[in-house]
Amino acid sequence: MGYFITFEGVEGCGKTTQIRLLSELMSRRGMHTVLTREPGGCPIADKIRTILLDAENRALSPLAELMLYAAARAQHVTEIISPALEEGKIVLCDRFCDATLAYQSFGRGIDRAVIDTLNLHACQGVSPDLTVLVDCDPRIGLERARRRIEATSGPREERFELEELAFHQRVRAGYRQLAADQPDRFLVIDGAGSIEDIFAAISRQVLVRIPESLRAVR
Repeated sequence: MGYFITFEGVEGCGKTTQIRLLSELMSRRGMHTVLTREPGGCPIADKIRTILLDAENRALSPLAELMLYAAARAQHVTEIISPALEEGKIVLCDRFCDATLAYQSFGRGIDRAVIDTLNLHACQGVSPDLTVLVDCDPRIGLERARRRIEATSGPREERFELEELAFHQRVRAGYRQLAADQPDRFLVIDGAGSIEDIFAAISRQVLVRIPESLRAVR
């Protein structure tokens, strides 16, 4: 089996940049990696992503939102994540099941038991070996995210960025609680530093956790 690493954090925390840098470093070292994301990661899930992140869909109910995430995840796990892990690859995923707990339970207030049940089915027995939480003040993260959106010429994926600050603060608190509950799985990184400093901290701590058999240059 391979090794499954997920990156989590509030909007604008920098996790997408960091996971890309880590993937590039691993590839240079000859490791077999798959870089993917949620929602999305495969054609069907990408279509669901469009619905979930489009600001025009702000009327989407919390329960419908949750079920769309579960549907996208089930397809993503079946089509991309499980096959890659079975092939012995290192899978790097930008968000996974912890995001659903942080956003839909802590953020939206949906009962955690409902989310746990949906995640149980959607994940199909797959769970992260390591989760990197890039912790960031939501005020800073939202400012970064909005600058990124304004500089993007493609679709404006900003439905969550338009949520009130209190929502994002609940999400951050949720992530911190999840990390406190599972300290062996979570690696919490301060997202306030420079891209270079954050990456140095992540790469140093992540690489030593990867099984030796997967670290070997091939």
